[in-house]
Amino acid sequence: MNWTQIKVTCDSEKLDEICAIVGMIDSRLQIEDFSHMDTDLDTVYGTLIDEELLNADRTHSSVSIYLEGGKNPNDARGFIEDRIRDLGLDATIEIIGVGDEDWENAWKKYYKPFVIGKHIAIVPAWEKYDAKPEDTVITMDPGLAFGAGTHETTRLCASLIEDNIKPGMKVLDVGTGSGILAICASKLGALSVDATDIDPIAVRVANENAKANGTENINCFVSDLLSQVEGKYDMVSANIVADIIIRMAPDLGRVTRYGSIIVCSGIIDEYAEDVINAMDENGFGVSDVRSDGGWKGIMFTKVTEP
Repeated sequence: MNWTQIKVTCDSEKLDEICAIVGMIDSRLQIEDFSHMDTDLDTVYGTLIDEELLNADRTHSSVSIYLEGGKNPNDARGFIEDRIRDLGLDATIEIIGVGDEDWENAWKKYYKPFVIGKHIAIVPAWEKYDAKPEDTVITMDPGLAFGAGTHETTRLCASLIEDNIKPGMKVLDVGTGSGILAICASKLGALSVDATDIDPIAVRVANENAKANGTENINCFVSDLLSQVEGKYDMVSANIVADIIIRMAPDLGRVTRYGSIIVCSGIIDEYAEDVINAMDENGFGVSDVRSDGGWKGIMFTKVTEP
């Protein structure tokens, strides 16, 4: 079996936070951390330490996961990059097993047409697909932005959008990545969609994907969460991480109205209750919870009066 190693290196003091992010992809972590190793050669054990370990960098540590052949490493890499950026951390990511110079195109062999939700067909721009009459077809080229659609969190959000969007809704997609959820909302009947991301590259990619799908009612722009967002929305989607959803919760009331829907994912099972409590404190009640591979997709409805 072929494996692809994804290795994330960071300051040793930030290792626990990085492990929490990488552990969202796979709980089987390989950690290299020499920051607390006792190398005092005057101790009885010091002389047994290998010279390579004695010379190891104690200021930086790393965590690796290994993806089985057939899994899309681009999705995992993008997911980690987005969460590291959202939390304001600094780290480097290496892909071992695929040459860096071939990376942008090599991952495409893992990305084939597939269906999420009931009838949302995600079709790579370089692939052909025989659509069924009931299919909503979305053409995607995620490039270097997160959001190919294969990750559980994206599937959860897309299914919640598909089942709950109504024609004429105004939609906001926070942390849009490749724009996939914004395009879903547009093609499923949204009147207008604002799509934001803190990363200008993601905004560019989302704009390109929106144009490729003929979804002219999508407006993509740079924003740190809701900082540049104005107006009221009937639906807000946020496929980010639990900590960021919690941080954003107090500001959601400003951009929603009574009865507005919030679709969230990027929430591992252990943090679901924390997110639910934070949203409840800010006037949003749980209306649907879905699970997929250790992840939760949660839909909230604004239950407080204007």
